[in-house]
Amino acid sequence: MGVSSGASAIKNFLQINPIADKLKPTKAKSTINTILAHLEAGRLKKAVSLLFSSPFPFDLPLYGHLFQLCSANRAIVEARKVESHLISYYDPPPTFLLNRAIEAYGNCRCVQDARELFDEMPHRDGGSWNALITAYAKGGFPREALGLFLDMNRSGVSPSEVTFASVLGSCGVLLELGFARVVHGFVVKLGYGGNVILASALVDVYGKCDEIVDARRMFDEIDRPNAVSWNVIVRRYLEVGDERQSILMFFQTIQTGVRPLTFTYSSALVACSTRQAFLEGIQIHGIVIKYRHEDDEKVATSLIDMYVKCNDVVSARKIFDQPSVKDLLSWTSMVSGYAMAGRLKEAQELFDKMPERSIISWNAILAGYVRFGQWEEAQSFIFKMRQNINDADGVTLNLVLNVSTALSDIECGSQAHAYIYRHGFESVIYVNNALIDMYGKCGALGRARICFHNMSGQRDTISWNSLMNSLAQQQMSMDVITMFREMQKETTPNEYTFSTLLAACANIYANNQGKQIHGFMIRNGYKIDDVILSALLVMYSKCGHLEYALKVLKNAKPGDATLWNSMIIGCCRHGKAREALDLFNLMKEIGVEPDNVTFQAVFNACICEGFVDEGKRYFDTMINDYGITVKLEHYECMINLYTRYGAMKELVKLLKMPFKPTMSMLTRIFDACKVYSNPRLAMWVAKKLN
Repeated sequence: MGVSSGASAIKNFLQINPIADKLKPTKAKSTINTILAHLEAGRLKKAVSLLFSSPFPFDLPLYGHLFQLCSANRAIVEARKVESHLISYYDPPPTFLLNRAIEAYGNCRCVQDARELFDEMPHRDGGSWNALITAYAKGGFPREALGLFLDMNRSGVSPSEVTFASVLGSCGVLLELGFARVVHGFVVKLGYGGNVILASALVDVYGKCDEIVDARRMFDEIDRPNAVSWNVIVRRYLEVGDERQSILMFFQTIQTGVRPLTFTYSSALVACSTRQAFLEGIQIHGIVIKYRHEDDEKVATSLIDMYVKCNDVVSARKIFDQPSVKDLLSWTSMVSGYAMAGRLKEAQELFDKMPERSIISWNAILAGYVRFGQWEEAQSFIFKMRQNINDADGVTLNLVLNVSTALSDIECGSQAHAYIYRHGFESVIYVNNALIDMYGKCGALGRARICFHNMSGQRDTISWNSLMNSLAQQQMSMDVITMFREMQKETTPNEYTFSTLLAACANIYANNQGKQIHGFMIRNGYKIDDVILSALLVMYSKCGHLEYALKVLKNAKPGDATLWNSMIIGCCRHGKAREALDLFNLMKEIGVEPDNVTFQAVFNACICEGFVDEGKRYFDTMINDYGITVKLEHYECMINLYTRYGAMKELVKLLKMPFKPTMSMLTRIFDACKVYSNPRLAMWVAKKLN
């Protein structure tokens, strides 16, 4: 109720109360009229000041209405004046008006005033307790609200629906599941089980406490859920990570004929964003249009974010370009969408037009450059950030360190480290991990170790992996193996840890340690994915245990040529060309389709062993049987094979290739012509070289 309409209601009351009118002195009537005039004009402060300075009482409804206006406007000074005047001229003051005063103090977030008045009240009723409990609950003192609820019960006052609503809200804030269950019992015992507001509050508190099964059971007991009930269950499913059920419950809201709240749309769209449920998101967009919520800023922003997360920046931009929806969140979502889609020019153009920017907006552009490896542009953007903003968060620092790592820019990384130290980001684990990685990959292992040791008690698996990987890159393989033993005392290794370890074992031909690591993974149920399989193949191949490598290959995907390629290349590098060709033949027998990399490895094996005829046969097989497009590197291999072993006739035929021979090819051919006496071909090559 507004000031004017409320004042009119008071005026009407006074006009239809002839007895009160006769008793009122002329000055009192004049003062009331002036107070009402101030209220009609929206001048609450002047109205209360006039009442406070008047040396006579007024009709009780005027006090009640003034408390309501003070509550709605959070006018704490005026509320105190109204209470002071009331208790000065009414002894005892009516309890119901003191209750209104407590409510006003509560809405003004002045719980101390509310408590003092409550303690001084000569008589209290259930409304007094409700007003104070609500004041504490709304004022951010949920534990005190629960304590008051217990005091209320001990005093023999029976709680009402209002009491339970405030108490359940406080249980939700404190995640007091046990207390909420007790309150639930009270609600049922006192016959309030059918109250949709309390039932919805129970759904809310169970959901917040991660008891989503109980929340759903409570929801299903509601006879006719209203929009608030549906909003709560959609939101709680989202917060416990069950986005699918959150979306389903949204659509059930529509099916039951309930018009969703704007918050419900937003929750359902966030669920679609998380699951990248594009089709469901489009359907929700249609419902938004049907119920004419597309102009709502929060809904529009959620739609933009959903389309961005589902990689449809075109649709996101259409919503963004609609009038009255461009808040900071929608601008940032749109910029981030372009950046994450690789449309960095459009992202930068939109960023430059932003009326205001947050650190998240700056991070969005920088993240786009980092994601697509545009390191120089990222570095330039970092300089621009330094000139325009003074703030940075953990995400910013992590991105800056990624750029420093990619460019081996240890100076920029050190500056970021200094900022981290000065602004207290050393407790952020992922920032520290990025520091270790940056120093390690820039060759500053000493600094990387210091950062690592300073994290004692905070280190996670990524911390250990970062330092171990840096040690492996510096060929410090024994240190990697030693660190793995220490790591197990502090945290759990993951698949990335084992790929680094196996590479380290391969570098120092540590066959026994490699086998132990392989066994450790099998015993502890680690997933042997393609990366690990490849690392095992390289390790066993380098250590000369091809039989173990073959056993590993049997666990590979039947159609995966990558692992076979790794094995064949590994054999070639270690002078085991015959074994490489045997592997290729085995690969064909079990139905694994070779690719262009496979044949390049096979040609290298033929070069090692001098298998000219076999090389030509494999070359023809690649073209005729597998339809693989011949690349320049394949011709380089064949020219190397023919020139090394004097197959000059085959060489001449090969030179009809669709590529212009490179300088290295021509030099190799010219040298072969001198060795194998082919002057005609030598003259042709000489012209090409000139």
